[in-house]
Amino acid sequence: DLALRVAVQPGGCSGLRYRLFFDERSLDGDVEKDFGGVKVVTDRMSAPYLGGATIDFVDTIEKQGFTIDNPNATGSCACGDSFS
Repeated sequence: DLALRVAVQPGGCSGLRYRLFFDERSLDGDVEKDFGGVKVVTDRMSAPYLGGATIDFVDTIEKQGFTIDNPNATGSCACGDSFS
């Protein structure tokens, strides 16, 4: 019963950063969506920052891990770990 939890938290050099982790908890106000059998959960405070965002998993020589394309982000840092 694990879900991929996507959260936005203060931090990073641009002001906000993403946190992605597997979670078995269900929090009051969670927004849940199912994508091909994968349950993705977002807390109600993070949801407005993530509207319209797409998440993908990249596995290349240069990079391995989740990537987030977020139309709400107005800027990001050079390292790509945070956004504004």
